[in-house]
Amino acid sequence: MAHYQPDTANELADVISDMAARGARCELRGGASKATMGADRDAEVIDMRGFTGVVDYDPAELVLTVRAGTPLADVQRLVEGEGQMLAFEPFDHGPLLGGEAGKATIGGVVAAGVAGSQRLTMGGARDHLLGFTAVSGRGERFVAGAKVVKNVTGYDLSKLMAGSWGRLAAMTELTIKVLPRPRAVSSLAIDGLDHAQACRVMAWAMGCHAEVAAAAHLPADGDRPATTLFRLQGFAPSVEARCAVLPEILHDHGAAYLLPDHESEGLWASVGIAAPLADAPVLWRINLRSSQAPSFIDRFAALGARWLIDWAGGLIWLAHDGEADEVRAAAERAGGHAMLVRAPAEVRSTVPTQHPRTSGVVAIEQRVRRSFDPAGIFETGRFLDEQHAN
Repeated sequence: MAHYQPDTANELADVISDMAARGARCELRGGASKATMGADRDAEVIDMRGFTGVVDYDPAELVLTVRAGTPLADVQRLVEGEGQMLAFEPFDHGPLLGGEAGKATIGGVVAAGVAGSQRLTMGGARDHLLGFTAVSGRGERFVAGAKVVKNVTGYDLSKLMAGSWGRLAAMTELTIKVLPRPRAVSSLAIDGLDHAQACRVMAWAMGCHAEVAAAAHLPADGDRPATTLFRLQGFAPSVEARCAVLPEILHDHGAAYLLPDHESEGLWASVGIAAPLADAPVLWRINLRSSQAPSFIDRFAALGARWLIDWAGGLIWLAHDGEADEVRAAAERAGGHAMLVRAPAEVRSTVPTQHPRTSGVVAIEQRVRRSFDPAGIFETGRFLDEQHAN
């Protein structure tokens, strides 16, 4: 199939207009770090890596405008050099999906709504995308949002675009809110808890006055015991004081101890890309009510599934190659939904990546997508969702 790599918005608009006129199907692609998510598809590809580079960065105003095809790693290095961060903590899906690290683009992670372990306390991509420029499925250029942190005019299309997976429009520039990077980061751990105990102590920690930034749980693996993690960050004196008080707060749940920095960084990185489950052929990402996480895990652990917990119990990575309907039904009973992240091609050809929505929700989504993309050129069949509505 045809492959295009425009590097100006006008060129991109011409390519999309031509596709719409021909009734072609188009897949927007950055570094292809998530290309194996979803069913295989036969579509022309627009490679967005022609749109690279920083448009404007004002550290004092905490605002960065960058072209969509810029590598995520480059953006992270840039803001870290100014003592700042992307607070929604996006991560690279490459290693998670058996690919090469460093290929993810900033546009790709925002379009997929990617967020890491700080999601509960710092928000997701949609909370940090201030504005963007894009080309619709009509081949029309448009601008939404603004290059300021406070903007209340018009519709908030930024929240619609984050998590849209490139099905509404092709973003060419993004304006993102950045935040100061914590001066100090420390992690405490409790060893030996089972998943039910871990969920209770994580809920307690997130609600206490120690201002825990993130909490996660890794089950026992070989010689390593089960480990429940708590991240604290901020100014050094504050972090030091909170690290001293948190073990006292959690005393009834277990003995919390301070992790060495290098060990802490490795464990959080492992959680972020579900590294302990790297050898699992089928991997699910379950969002659910944290109070329901223990019973959900009980159900699938009894079937031999492996798992780890992030977002203080609100996110479960599940390695399980049983019936997809069983996983999704259990996720719904737990007040959540299940995304198929990794699976063999034959599974991805029949099981939708995203959790099926009701027919009414699907109808609304279709109307929204057709308002941006009347010819449906961004509908490649990747997600199998329209024919799998509940």
